[in-house]
Amino acid sequence: MANMRDTKIPMPEQAPCVRNKNFLEVTTGYTPEMAIEEAKRCLNCKHKPCMQGCPVSVKIPEFIALVAEGNFEAAYSKITETNALPAICGRVCPQERQCESKCVRGIKGEAVAIGRLERFVADYHLAGGTDDISIPQKNGKKVAVVGSGPSGLTVAGDLAKLGYEVTVYEAFHTAGGVLMYGIPEFRLPKHIVQKEIEKLKLYGVKIETNIIIGKTLLVDELLTDMGYDAVYIGSGAGLPSFLGIDGESLNGVYSANEFLTRINLMKGYRFPEYDTPVYCGKNVAVFGGGNVAMDAARSAKRMGAENVYIIYRRSKEELPARAEEVAHAEEEGIKFLLLQSPTNFIGDDNGWLQEVEVVDMQLGETDQSGRRHPIAVEGSEHRISIDTAVIAIGQTPNPLIRKTTSGLDTDKRGCIITDEQGATSKSFVYAGGDAVTGAATVILAMGAGKKAAAAIHKELQNKEKEYDE
Repeated sequence: MANMRDTKIPMPEQAPCVRNKNFLEVTTGYTPEMAIEEAKRCLNCKHKPCMQGCPVSVKIPEFIALVAEGNFEAAYSKITETNALPAICGRVCPQERQCESKCVRGIKGEAVAIGRLERFVADYHLAGGTDDISIPQKNGKKVAVVGSGPSGLTVAGDLAKLGYEVTVYEAFHTAGGVLMYGIPEFRLPKHIVQKEIEKLKLYGVKIETNIIIGKTLLVDELLTDMGYDAVYIGSGAGLPSFLGIDGESLNGVYSANEFLTRINLMKGYRFPEYDTPVYCGKNVAVFGGGNVAMDAARSAKRMGAENVYIIYRRSKEELPARAEEVAHAEEEGIKFLLLQSPTNFIGDDNGWLQEVEVVDMQLGETDQSGRRHPIAVEGSEHRISIDTAVIAIGQTPNPLIRKTTSGLDTDKRGCIITDEQGATSKSFVYAGGDAVTGAATVILAMGAGKKAAAAIHKELQNKEKEYDE
């Protein structure tokens, strides 16, 4: 019998005054009883509108029906038919803009908590389930994957299951890409990421770390000297954007990329147990309004900052971050200084940041982003005392691969140009994720990876037929 409750079963979580002092996961997950009760809110709609919002085509009503029956392992098997990283997606995907935005229950109340149920099922399996892995017979073809983020891992898993010999090349010392260096421990525990990666290795995926494609090896070398039949570029968007104002070279000014990498991947929050120190002052300003800005601000609070400000040039309604992340930040004591924009940083005689000058903004007409364009208010300049600044206004792909790969077309932002299946201008080279779109979401990168894996398989099958002829 359906549960006609209008609202989701609340997600248990740490109290804000406790969690903003530790890096433990904020939300603690459903119990089995909670999951079953929430799953019974699903109406199992005939046309399955929720699936239209899922970039990796998870069979949502089917897995939820299995949860409602208490058959959690079968639900996990159903999810992993199309999604190799459910414990990750259940935590960081913007379900409210994707699958849950299509849910019929959302018309007169809250949508079914699809993301929370996916997370529960994955966690249940990881806690005690066994993986029934059938090692596929090798088909004699090799594919190289550049980058071990969500896009690269998806391609690697899908192709390995089809019998390809897949090697993933990662520039950092640990696999996982943005899942490891970009998303904080309190939102995505790193042991969860590594468990998902270890499962891919059971299918035969090889991961080589500390290899920079474009420097250690070239894409052309992968295709020629190393004998790969195809290459997939999923190297992400690791080049930070800056404000372009005076004082950005002062000590105490970070890009969000560096700040979060030091804290997350290099475990700077556990210094001196881990040997990567992270300077974080008492008054921290984060510039930007996306999820990365929220992550940086909340991390700074946990690093001991007394005052943490989000400075954003538009209003709260225009914040691009997930509503849940904004709410969590507010609960944890992050102060939002909206409709303000920095004009320059001011330092002391020793080159350390002391203040930021900002100007008030007002919103004008709608611009190309679909949001109202911010306009500076003349004569409104004022200063805010800060000793740490984090710039979180976006990232673009690192230019190394495009500069060292012949015949690879890119756009003016440095993003690789592909067709809908991920094929680039270079034969047998595919790309997807942030390397193509610029900084976007984990699930969109995974969706691009699934399309590319299918296209690579199709092309290499046809290549084999040509050779047979």
